[in-house]
Amino acid sequence: MRDLEGWTIAFDLDGTLVETAPDLIGTLNRMLGARNIPRMPVEAAQHLVGHGALALLRHGFQEAGAPWDEAGAPALLQEFLDDYLANIAIHSRPYEGVVETLERLAGRGAILCVATNKRTDLSVALIGALELERHFAVVCGPDKVSARKPDGAHIREAVAMAGGDPARAIMVGDGAPDVQAAKSAGVPCVVVTFGYTPIAPAELGGDVLIDHFDALEAAIDGLVAAGI
Repeated sequence: MRDLEGWTIAFDLDGTLVETAPDLIGTLNRMLGARNIPRMPVEAAQHLVGHGALALLRHGFQEAGAPWDEAGAPALLQEFLDDYLANIAIHSRPYEGVVETLERLAGRGAILCVATNKRTDLSVALIGALELERHFAVVCGPDKVSARKPDGAHIREAVAMAGGDPARAIMVGDGAPDVQAAKSAGVPCVVVTFGYTPIAPAELGGDVLIDHFDALEAAIDGLVAAGI
C-alpha cells in the first residue's frame, strides 16, 4: 500500500527525531567548566536547544552567569562546534518509535526529509552516527536554504530538494520555529509533546499534538484525509 505517494514529510531534528539535549548541554557544560562556571543541569538548559548552536551557546552562557563578549563569539562558537562534533552521539538517541515509524511511512510511499536549524554538517554527522541516513532524501540545515525556520522557505526548499511538492507536505516538529515555518509555508504541522520548547506544546498552534511517535501515522492520515 503506497497511499502516501506524492506526500513529503519534513522533520525537525533536535527534540523531534532525536533526543540531543544531553550531548549539546554536555558541550556547553564542558566549556563552562573550563572557565570555572558552574554547570547547568540538562533539565534546566534543554529549552535552549532547537535554535542553532550560536543561540544555545549565547543564552547558555548568559543563563549560567558566564561573561559573554559578542566580539569573541566566532571563537567560542568554533570551540563549541569542535567539542560537539567530537561528542555528537555519546548520549543522543532517536526517540522511541522513530525508526519503525520512518520505515512505515517510507513503505507507504512518503518522501522523508529533515528541515533543522542545526547546521547541515552537524546534522548529517549526527544522523550518520545514529544510522538514520537511509531514511531521508535530504537533510537541510539553515546553511542549505535561503532562510531558516521560522521562515517558511526552509520547509519549502527542503521539500523541493527532496524531490517533493511543497503543496503536499507536512511538517513534524517540537517548537515554535517549526509551527511558524509551517504556517508560513502553508503546510500543516504535527507537534510532538516530548521535545524542547519553553512554550507548552498545546499553545504552539500546531494542527495535531502527539505524545509518541507511534501516533504519527494516524495524525498524518487525518491531515491528508482532511485535505489540510
